[in-house]
Amino acid sequence: MSIAEIGAEVNLKLDAVRAVLVREVTGTGDVCLTCSFQAEDVLLTKLAIEVEPQIPILFLDTGYHFAETYAYRDRIAREWGLNLTTLLPEKTVAEQEAEHGLLYQSAPDRCCGLRKVEPLFKAVAQYRVWLTGLRREQARSRTALEERAKFALPGGKQVLKLAPLAEWTTRDVWYACEQLQIPLLPLYERGYTSIGCEPCTTLPLDPNDPRSGRWGGRKVECGIHIEAASS
Repeated sequence: MSIAEIGAEVNLKLDAVRAVLVREVTGTGDVCLTCSFQAEDVLLTKLAIEVEPQIPILFLDTGYHFAETYAYRDRIAREWGLNLTTLLPEKTVAEQEAEHGLLYQSAPDRCCGLRKVEPLFKAVAQYRVWLTGLRREQARSRTALEERAKFALPGGKQVLKLAPLAEWTTRDVWYACEQLQIPLLPLYERGYTSIGCEPCTTLPLDPNDPRSGRWGGRKVECGIHIEAASS
């Protein structure tokens, strides 16, 4: 496929995403967008603030992120004027480690539960719609990802979870970011393909699996994209 053909295809996909955002986000006040500041999330954030500049952007601060992630988050939030909400776990890293040791080594599911799942689900429960940059191509666990689906939170509340980039490829995301002049997290330049907490993120172990550098291969999802009712 030529560059021109790729560009035309991506432009059609951008138009489709913008249409979804106009329909779901404009003037509703009860929509949030979760952003890890990886490429697809930043792209979706850029498109969303074109429609609704003050849409709440939720960032999970586990306390374990790369220094580069924090610096990049602050830069984008400042330059784009984001309405950014930083979500924190109940306990600081020091408090958790004093009580439980290094859970990311001994019990990574529990660590993710405390530092990611619980604070995110609590925050998302305040909204009707949850926008996410998830894509089917990211992992085998996401191949059945729907662009629009009800999602059950603890306690039984359901939110509408939208993944407008579900069918997008990595190529699409990078092309769109380049065309829209979106700077990307510098860790990509070092070879990282999926970026989470620093202790649990390495360069990909399998070049064909972008998430193979997460959790040392011990698991593939942190839990925030698994329905509480069925987990």
